[in-house]
Amino acid sequence: MSVDVGLFGPDSVTWKLHSEPILLLGGLRSLYLQALHPRAVAGVAQNSGFRADPWGRLNRTSDYVGTVIYGTTEEVERASSRLRRLHSRMTATDPRTGETFRIDEPDLLRWVHVAEVESFLTTATRAGLKLTPDEVDQYYTEQLRAAELVGLDPSTVPATAAEVEAYYEAMRPELTLTRDGAETAAFLTVPPVPDFFGNRALRLSLTLGPARWAYLGVASTAIGLLPPWARRLYGGLGWPTTDVTADLSVRGIRLLLATVLNTLPRKYRTAPMRQAALARAGVTDS
Repeated sequence: MSVDVGLFGPDSVTWKLHSEPILLLGGLRSLYLQALHPRAVAGVAQNSGFRADPWGRLNRTSDYVGTVIYGTTEEVERASSRLRRLHSRMTATDPRTGETFRIDEPDLLRWVHVAEVESFLTTATRAGLKLTPDEVDQYYTEQLRAAELVGLDPSTVPATAAEVEAYYEAMRPELTLTRDGAETAAFLTVPPVPDFFGNRALRLSLTLGPARWAYLGVASTAIGLLPPWARRLYGGLGWPTTDVTADLSVRGIRLLLATVLNTLPRKYRTAPMRQAALARAGVTDS
C-alpha cells in the first residue's frame, strides 16, 4: 500500500523550508509586497473581511498553506477546489480606471503566488537556513504545483531564482503605492488586538505594553527584508545598510524562536499538520 504524502514529501525542499517557524515572518513580508500591486490590493480590500476579522483571515490563510504543504492528496484537492470556487465569484473595481476585473485573473494570481513563495524562501535563507542554489531553484519548481492549484498554467510561472528575478524586474513598472496599499500596510504594521473573550485588561496590556512594541519590531523587520525597490515605493530607504540591519534582526528572531521552542515538549514544537504528515511518511522531525 502506497503512502500518501501529498504534493511534496519528506525529501522535498518544500518540507525542509516550511519546517522553519520564521516563515510566519515571511508571510508578513509577502503581504507587504503583495500590497504594492494596485489591482491585487484593491481585490483584497473590496472582497476580504480582513479589517473586520484579521486574525480569522490569517488563520484561514495559514490553514490553506499548511494543507497544501502537508495535506494528503484528497485534502489538498478539496481545499484548492474550495478556494478556486470562492475566487471565481469575486470581482473588484480598479480605483484608478473604474474598470471591473475578476479576482482570479492569471496576472493577479501569479503576482500573489510569486510574492508568497519568494518571501518564504528569502526570509528563511536570510534568517540563516542553508540552501544550495540548486535547492533554491528546486523549491521554486516544486511550488509550481501550488500555483496550478489556484488555477495557473505552470508554464507561465517563474520556476527558478533567475526567472523570479526577471519577473520582478518586468513587474516593477506596474507597481505603486495606492491608497488601498498604504492602508493595508498601516493595518499590517499596527493591527488590532484580539478581543480575548472580553478580557479588557489583557487587551489593554497588549495594545500598549511590550507585546505591541515587539510586534512593531517584527513588522519593521518584514519591511526591511523587502527588496530595496519595494522599500522605496513605501517611502523607505533602499540602502544596503537597511539590508544588513534586517538580516541581523531576522537571524535574532529565528534564534529566539528556536530557543523558546526548545523549552517545550517535543510534541508541541511541530505544527499538527506537519506532525500528521511526518507520521504518514514514517519519519521523525529533525
